[in-house]
Amino acid sequence: MRPIYLFLLGFLLALPLSAQQFSIIDNRAIKLYQEGEELTLSRKYDQALAKYRAAIAREGSFLEAYVKASQLLITLGDLSEAEKVALAGKSKLQGKNATPKHAADYGWLFSNLYLKQGKFQEAYRQFQEVDPILDESFRKSMYYSQMKSQMDFLGSQLGDIGEITKEVLPHPLNEFQLQYFPVLTADGNQILFTKRDGTGNFDKEDIYTAFIKEDGGWTPPQGISQTINSPYNEGTCSVTADGNILIYTSCDAPDSQGSCDLYIAYRVNGAWQRPNNMGPKVNSRSWDSQPSLSADGRLLFFSSNRKGGYGGNDIWYSVRQNDGSWSEAKNLGSTLNTPKDEISPFMFFNNEILFFSSDGHQGFGGMDIFLSRVKDGQFQSPENLGLPINDQLDQVALFITAQKDFAYYTELSKAENETENDRSLLYRFKFPEEIYLGENLTVTEGKVFNAKTGEPMDATLSLVSLTNDSTLYQFRSDGKTGDFLMLYPEKAVSGLYVEKKGFLPKIYNVERDKLQNVKDLKVELTPVASGEEFVFENVFFDFDRYDLKPESLSSLKRLHKFLMENPNVNVLITGHTDNVGNAGYNKTLSLERAKSVQGYLVKEGLHPGRILVEGKGDTQPMVPNTTSQNQALNRRITIKVL
Repeated sequence: MRPIYLFLLGFLLALPLSAQQFSIIDNRAIKLYQEGEELTLSRKYDQALAKYRAAIAREGSFLEAYVKASQLLITLGDLSEAEKVALAGKSKLQGKNATPKHAADYGWLFSNLYLKQGKFQEAYRQFQEVDPILDESFRKSMYYSQMKSQMDFLGSQLGDIGEITKEVLPHPLNEFQLQYFPVLTADGNQILFTKRDGTGNFDKEDIYTAFIKEDGGWTPPQGISQTINSPYNEGTCSVTADGNILIYTSCDAPDSQGSCDLYIAYRVNGAWQRPNNMGPKVNSRSWDSQPSLSADGRLLFFSSNRKGGYGGNDIWYSVRQNDGSWSEAKNLGSTLNTPKDEISPFMFFNNEILFFSSDGHQGFGGMDIFLSRVKDGQFQSPENLGLPINDQLDQVALFITAQKDFAYYTELSKAENETENDRSLLYRFKFPEEIYLGENLTVTEGKVFNAKTGEPMDATLSLVSLTNDSTLYQFRSDGKTGDFLMLYPEKAVSGLYVEKKGFLPKIYNVERDKLQNVKDLKVELTPVASGEEFVFENVFFDFDRYDLKPESLSSLKRLHKFLMENPNVNVLITGHTDNVGNAGYNKTLSLERAKSVQGYLVKEGLHPGRILVEGKGDTQPMVPNTTSQNQALNRRITIKVL
């Protein structure tokens, strides 16, 4: 963050006053004032404030001393006292003291004071009043330019202020001295956060978690795992939508690359495995922290102050490779990162909106929360979330549920007396609907079984956009329980592919099979064996044509992958039609469609002898051709292992 003295000097010296401009002639009072200025430059703030107060005590109409005392109190954070001093000085602004210069000094003072207090309407009004009387030379300064930009920003925001109702998370949550950086799984059934008992050197950080109960309450928080929590600090974390991949921050551990590093742990068969340092491709010798995983864990965003950035803390990212390793971290670029600080990234569940905190983009003061939307693969200019989510204080982090209903965050609770300690508590509020977060997501769950034995099994589940063959989400089922979670965008045209080496793939058309509404999908995978057959979904042809449509590419590529992984397998591709039209014509059409699939595979390098084809026309319907929906099911391609 910016050192406080830089702001102090800029703020206090923004309107320098010469001896000839003093509103009084008492040399002793002026001497005290000048001593206060010298102490301010030496950063002896308490002594400087005492000098300004002494000058005021000696000469009650010393306008300049009131201004400097109030400005110093603002910088020291005592806004209530700063306002009292400023109002006392303003009350003396009358008669011969009511010069344009002094009026400008007080107008500038109150503009800054109201900003710091979060009284944005008053700050904006005060600035509009003082702006015309500010000295022309001062209007060319950096201080004026920054204030003018902020006031222009306020002018664009004050006409559209929403409302939020903050609520502290109930017992048994918030039972610790400090808890912060909450994250939840996509179904909202599990919350994870960092817990710390105090701010002392021996008060360590651990990751704690709790679960939703049937009655809507929370279970008592417990350490996430003895495998993860250690004698060292385990802090800010991020978890995939299904809760099976965890990345967290640990500082000063023996295998650390720098001051704070990122570590990764996987939950396999219901148990957390031993975490690993993410290594030099992700971590650096500097501070690396505040991770955010994309919903399926294929993208990692984090904040770091390493070399090669644009400012103090920047947002960086890394991509998980097919072999499970992570790519070398890259800076997210100057659209988001600034010469100041960008921290606490959070990639929303649709992988299209990144939230982060910054004091480098135009805001209300301190750190504000911004979002950047992804368009054509590029992050767009950040948008301030506006009032009242942001205000004059620091907003450090925000987590929004997959259902877009609640935003979770941490708020500092100041101690009421010296015998108590400050606390940080977990809060939430209803996220404003007017801030568009993309189309709705459906969160569903299911299980994967072995079709022959009925045993649960691990498998890869990929939700793929059939429009452009891009993988929207990729999850794994649990090998012990078979459980999996999947996210479905509301308007996507997509296919769900369930795959495991040695088994026939299971392919769904999400929209036709209405998977968004299936809350407990049972997926059975059949071991590869002679005579086994599966429906080759998501292969599309125009009416009365046998040319493969581009939307077929996702399924074709997976069939090619299946045959490459099983080099001893030969298949029979069979085309089927509904009962509309001449039976002989339908048989010919179904054969040509099967040949189109064969042609793709041969073109991709497979030997033609491995791929036989036939056309059955309408002779083998899956279901009676009594409705248009049934006829659509009967228009299909099947794959049989020979």
